[in-house]
Amino acid sequence: MRRIFFLFIAAIFCIAFNNKLVAQADTHHAITEAHSTDSSVAEHNVPEHKESPVDKIMHHIADANQFHVVTFNGQHIYFPLPCIIYNRTTGKLDAFMSTKLAHDKTYNGYHMHHDRVKPINEEEKIFDFSITKNVFSMLLGVSFLMIILFVVKNAYTRNPNKAPKGIQALIEPIISYIDDDVIKPNLPHKHNQFRPYLLSVFFFILVSNLLGLIPFFPGSANVSGNISFTLTLAAITFILTNVFGNKHYWGHIFAMPGVPKFVLLILTPVEILGMFTKPFSLMMRLFGNITAGHIVVLSLVSLIFILGDNGNSIPGALVGTGFAIPFVLFMSALELLVAFLQAFIFTLLSAIFIGMAVEDNH
Repeated sequence: MRRIFFLFIAAIFCIAFNNKLVAQADTHHAITEAHSTDSSVAEHNVPEHKESPVDKIMHHIADANQFHVVTFNGQHIYFPLPCIIYNRTTGKLDAFMSTKLAHDKTYNGYHMHHDRVKPINEEEKIFDFSITKNVFSMLLGVSFLMIILFVVKNAYTRNPNKAPKGIQALIEPIISYIDDDVIKPNLPHKHNQFRPYLLSVFFFILVSNLLGLIPFFPGSANVSGNISFTLTLAAITFILTNVFGNKHYWGHIFAMPGVPKFVLLILTPVEILGMFTKPFSLMMRLFGNITAGHIVVLSLVSLIFILGDNGNSIPGALVGTGFAIPFVLFMSALELLVAFLQAFIFTLLSAIFIGMAVEDNH
């Protein structure tokens, strides 16, 4: 139960950071729609922008207020999500489904721009508390983990002295490996205290990574490739490290033993900086690796459309397909490995950083 509790805490922090950071970063990019009755003013004679593969790739890895599942016969198929917008300018709270803004519609002063809800009046400031596709994917991942872990727990309760089987036989070796080879070696005396968090963060990242690899699935968002997601998990590790750090940890930072005082003028700022570079490396490593994998796969798929001139050149599309498919299969297999590897590395480094702060014999 403690593992589930820490899992929920991580999810809640991620949801809060994700919505607030994205809403504040994107609000100033809102585009005002022309509502003048003068059609000549509304048109502005602006040439139509042709969306490039880069636009499509960046759109895919970004967060959104709706899931784009597939495009069929020129029609975009979306999985709707609830939008919860607090308008700081008017003090009004609106809650509606993203279908209200489908097909370039407007609703209560909002419109959909690049799958994000924006105020029509760009001067208005908003807080976006919506269940975006990243938040939906996190909640879905937490739900999957709850089901799996409760099934395993009940299996142990029903058959305490029997060999594991089914999903229990899959999960038990993973838990044992993380506990025996990651947590206990780095936290020999405090492993019981931090085991719930470390196991939770491992499975949370792993499930988020695996869901992101499923194509055409409402839930396959680029969660671990979202900087606010990795920032939140790194911040939790940072808080645990410094809140539970012992006197030896803080003494090493501010008054390193055996070092002349004039040298401390240089070493102390470096050690303080190191307190922040450790979680920063956690954040950027997970973010960079997961995002890069998605971009590479989508870039290879885009070769089909680039060489095929968006359907105008069948031979070019065939050449692109023959070139892209083997590499996409290889990269997909590599991404599956990276999904496990990055969850493991984040957990390992978190255990190392926490162990360095709380253990007396470091």
